[in-house]
This record gives sequence, C-alpha cells and structure tokens, in this order.
Amino acid sequence: MKRNKLNIAISALALGCALTTTSCSDSFLDETNRSSYTTKYFETEQGIQEAAAALYGNIRWHFGYEWAYGITLYGTDEFTNGNDLTSQPWNTYDNRLQALDCVPANGAANKNCPPVSGLWDEMYYGIANANKIIASGDMISNEDTRNKCVGEAYFLRGYNYYRLFAQYGGVVLSTKPVEGPVRNFNRASEEEVLNQVIADFDKAYEMLPTTKWRGNGSWTKYTAAHFLAKALLYRQSERCSDWNGSYDAKADLDRCIALCDEVIKACPLASNYSNLYNEWTGIDCKAEGQSEILMSCQHTASYAGRYGNRVYSYFNPQISNFSGSWVQRGQYVGLDFQRCRPTEYSYSIFDNVNDSRMWKTFRTVYGLNNVAKTDSAVMADNGVTADQVPTLGDEGIIFILNKKDDHRFDNDAHGSFGNGTSNHTFVNPLTGKWVPNAFPTFLKGEYVQNKYSTATESKSNVFCGVGKFEDGTRTGEKADSHRDVVMARTGETYLIKAEAQVREGNYQEAINTVNVLRRRAEWKNGEDRAFYTDGTMAFSKATGGDADNTTGASSLGKCKNAAGKKLTNLEAFKASFLQHSTYYLSTGIAETTAASDLQIRDYHNLPAEDEAVLAEMGVTGDKERLINFILNERSRELLGEFNRWEELSRTKTLVQRAKLFNPEAKPNVSAKHLLRPIPQKFIDQLQNEDGSNLSKEQQAAWQNPGYVNTDAAAKQ
Repeated sequence: MKRNKLNIAISALALGCALTTTSCSDSFLDETNRSSYTTKYFETEQGIQEAAAALYGNIRWHFGYEWAYGITLYGTDEFTNGNDLTSQPWNTYDNRLQALDCVPANGAANKNCPPVSGLWDEMYYGIANANKIIASGDMISNEDTRNKCVGEAYFLRGYNYYRLFAQYGGVVLSTKPVEGPVRNFNRASEEEVLNQVIADFDKAYEMLPTTKWRGNGSWTKYTAAHFLAKALLYRQSERCSDWNGSYDAKADLDRCIALCDEVIKACPLASNYSNLYNEWTGIDCKAEGQSEILMSCQHTASYAGRYGNRVYSYFNPQISNFSGSWVQRGQYVGLDFQRCRPTEYSYSIFDNVNDSRMWKTFRTVYGLNNVAKTDSAVMADNGVTADQVPTLGDEGIIFILNKKDDHRFDNDAHGSFGNGTSNHTFVNPLTGKWVPNAFPTFLKGEYVQNKYSTATESKSNVFCGVGKFEDGTRTGEKADSHRDVVMARTGETYLIKAEAQVREGNYQEAINTVNVLRRRAEWKNGEDRAFYTDGTMAFSKATGGDADNTTGASSLGKCKNAAGKKLTNLEAFKASFLQHSTYYLSTGIAETTAASDLQIRDYHNLPAEDEAVLAEMGVTGDKERLINFILNERSRELLGEFNRWEELSRTKTLVQRAKLFNPEAKPNVSAKHLLRPIPQKFIDQLQNEDGSNLSKEQQAAWQNPGYVNTDAAAKQ
C-alpha cells in the first residue's frame, strides 16, 4: 500500500487517560472519580499505575452497543439480520456501508447503526493510553510492578492494532505519546501493522506474569501467548498472501503451535462445555474464573462505566411480537431485540444427535408465562381437546432442530405448525399438549424456520437463538448485564493450533487436536441429553442461581394466569424458564443416557455435516478441505463469540461463504468487503503540510479499494 505522509490532527490519537481511569485499591475494576486529576498526575509513579489499571476499561467498548455483533458477526455464514434492521448495512453490504458513518440521513434504520468510525476511534483512544504508559514505565520503581503495568500496555496496544488491522488493513501506526495537535502521521502498510502487532504481543508475552494478579480478567502471559499465536497464524494466512513470502512459514507456524501448547498446558479446558456459558449463576460467580478463560471483558456489580454489557439483547427471537402473547419477555426471559438470526448453515453444521454443543448453545424451549386465550377459544380455534390445552409452565415456544432428511413432520403427523398469532394444530407427542408456537427447522427437505415469521423471510423475527449471554440478575427488562464477556479462551487456542498444523501439512495431527474439543462436546455417560440451562438461571436459587433476584421478583408485569390475575416476576420466571430442550423431539431417537462419539478417525473422511458444506463450496484438496473443516468446527465451538467476520476475512472465505449461506448478504458481498472502508471523518481531517486540504487523488490513496470518498475536505 502506498505510504502517505500527511499533516493531520485527530483527537483519537491524543491521550484520554484522565477520562477513563479506575482505582487500583480494592479492585482494579472499581470505578473511582478522577475528574479532579490533571494530566500531570499521570506523570507520577502512582498515576502511571492507575493508568495501567484503566486500560481494561477500553475493551468494554466492544460489547456496549450494536457494534458488538454488527462488525463481528453480521455478513457472515453464521448470522443474518432479523426483522430489526438497526445494523442491516453490515449484513447486506449494500451501498450504505461506505466511508461515511451510516445515520438516518443517509439510509440507516435508526440512530443506532454501528459507525464505520467506531472501532477506529475507540482503538486509538486505547493505543494513546498504552503509549503513555510504555513511555513512562521507567517511573515505576518496583521492577515487578513495572513489568506488569508496561506489559499490559503492550498487550492492549497489540490487541487494538490487531483489531484495526483485521478490519481496515493498513492503518496509522502511532507508538509514542501524542501531545497536542501532532501532524505528519503515516498510513502504514498491512505488513508493517501486523508486524507491530506481533512485536507488541511478544513484549507482553515477555513481561506479563503467569498469574491473574489483578483477579479475574487480568491479562497474563497466556493471554498474550494466545494472541501472539493468532497473529503469527494470520501472517501465514490468505489475507497476507501478497506479501508474506518473505517470512519463513515454518518458523511462524512452529512458534504458533508451541505457544498454543503452552496455553493448552497451563489453561486447560473446562470439563463440560456448559460450564463456560450456560451454568452462569450470578455476578462474579465461579464460572467467570475458569482456567479456560484467557481474556474477558469485566462487568462487575460495582463497575458501572460508560459501556455496559448489552449483548444479551441481540440473540433472542422477537417473542413479544410473534408469540401471540403466550410468552412475555422480561428480565426472566431475555430481551428480544432479534438482531442476530442464525442461518440455515448454523443449525445444519451440528450433528444434532451426538454433539452436545448444539443443545448447550441454542435455547429451544420457552415456557408459557401468560394465558392469552380461554380454554374454549384454544379448542375452537386450533382443533384440540380439553386435555391438550396448555397452561402456565407448559411449553409456549419450541424450536425443533431437526435435519434436512428428517421427514417425520412432513404430513402434519402431529398437526400443523405456526406461531401464536395464527391457528395451528400441533400437539407435542412427548407432552400431549398443544404448543402455541412450534417451529421445525426442516419440512419436506426444505429449510422453513424463516417462513413462520410475521415479517418476510429475509427479515424473519422467528428463529432459534443463542443462549450463551443471558443474565437473570438484571433488575430491569432493559438493564445492563453484569456478567463478563469472554473474549478469548483455550477452546479457540486448540483451533489455532489445528489450523497451523494443517498449514504445515500435518493433517492427521490437526484432526487429533480438534478431536480433543470434540471429545469434550460428546455426551457423557449418564448425562441428561434433554437438560438445558443458561444464565437466566441466576434469577432464582431454585434453578441454580446464587441468589434470588429480589429486586425484580415482586414486580407485576404483563403475565397473567387463566383467572386474569397478574403474576409476579418470580412466578412468571418459574413458568417461562423450563430447563429442558427439544432434543428428543428434534432427533427422534429413543431416550438414552449413553455416551456419544464425535471422534474423527481419518482426515479423508470428515463428518457428514462437513462433507455437505465442502461439496456445496466445491472445495478439493486436503489443505483447503481441512481449513474449511476447521472453520466449520469454529462455528460449532465458538458460535456467537464475536470473531467470525475477522476469521473469514483472514482466510479469504468470506465472500464465498456469505454468498452460499447468507441470503441477505449474497447479492452485494464482494472482494472489497474483506476490508472495511477507512472512516470518512478521519480522512476529512487530513491536510497537506502547507495546511491545504487533500485532493481527490490524495483522499483516494487513503481509502481502501472499492469504496467511495465523499471528498468533503476537497470541496471546502
């Protein structure tokens, strides 16, 4: 990429430390007012240490609002938009995804559309703070403390540049403190930026301790090792193929594997996949301190900074719209913003009989918590008998995650299907009760889960959502969550290692590495395959929570019983949170507690789900087949964990996979979308050394290929 030495003034490259610092006293996440401090304070030994603690606040941005999913999950093979179109341009890649931030004036559905400039600005705020600490680290007299604090600064700078590189490619490299309106920044090449990422992670790996010295959420040597391995793998990936020939591939991949092995040994996997997300019992609970968690964004009870955790809002279907009022939302059900609708691929890629991850990822049952019709009306409208009429605590919504070749439901064997706003006759053969909302995934060999909606198929609000992020401790329907968000874990480390092994040609070794994850995903002997739980359990001690949610337990919401009496939130919760899944209804197998087997014996013979995807992609050759197999395994292991877009961009599989598996992205996605546009508001601030605005040609040189500048500065 052409280098541009320009005269620019941009506040994101200036120190913002005084606005974001936290105290180190009792907990590094306890927010303390530092507004009385001047920047001089942060030139003292104590100030530098507090600034290092404050670095952790920068990562909270990632999960504060719509950009959490918009820039990481949308427009991929795994997720598409629901009927809410807040972030639609990021999924459809239409002409609204340009260098200008998308707002209502230029086509956004509302004011919450993630800005193209959002990640750019926030990452540079963090980089500016990190630069100050790195430059001033010698002021910390204690060597151990100095290494920890400076190591944290190197880690955050490396992480932020990693995110910038992954999204935008070549960006401005700023590695020294910027005081005032400094000019003469360069846009570095992709190669230079990634090499800076690797260098920073290397320094963090060297300096950070092996222990979580600040408590849960601390960045450690193993956090740095994980991301250093990831960056080395990136350098040997397809996005870097134009320039990585000068780097020894074997050296990069060998070190990547060695780093992964170090992490895997020191930070072992949780024994059960459900331990990671489902069995979240309350704020700061045991689940948040597991060894597998390498990096998490902290959201404690005492920390209430600028960006709260909103991700629980985005993965539920729009219950309040389609359920016919049989299921009402609340802090005991989740918030049904219906942003992230899984694609057919996301359901089909799982072995629904043997892979427990499917049933520990998707929430398939919602209990009936509001009696919406009289018994006589239900019988008259839906053709059911008195003993088949459901009541509070029966199933109100079910998703049947069957397979494409499953024909058990084709001819209304148990009645017709539909949502609660229409009449239908389905009676669950396993319960003997009519279910107000019943949705098979496939009928007659056709994907139909998107056809039950009150919207259109391309904007469906009916889907089986991901339950990994629920939080029953919220004290209001739209309150922020206080559970941590996992940003890296050893489960991904295994997949990084396996891909490095594939790129070295060690195919069976890669399968053996993945088999460790698949072994954990197997049903264990004696395990109840129909059991389901998620973080909603934290609402009540009766369902496994650490405490009862007393703040919300007595509130009277919209839920009523058959006599019209309003339920308390606790009563509504007991009716709605049913800790079982549709496993047996979905699979059709006989009830069993036997162990399952997901092991792959030969890399030539991959699971049927993978072979179907590889065939549709037209993938041939062992290396390409196995890289795509690992991408599929990433879906099974990491679905919804905010990294999919960057992984598909890295491997240059984004366009093909989005076209094949995301109908809403298919018409527009193209090779230019492997990178995001450089934000227009940044380009508009650039000047030549004489203070003049950039010409059209100069602006174009700053922009990524295929995107259009508004040339606002040149018109002035």
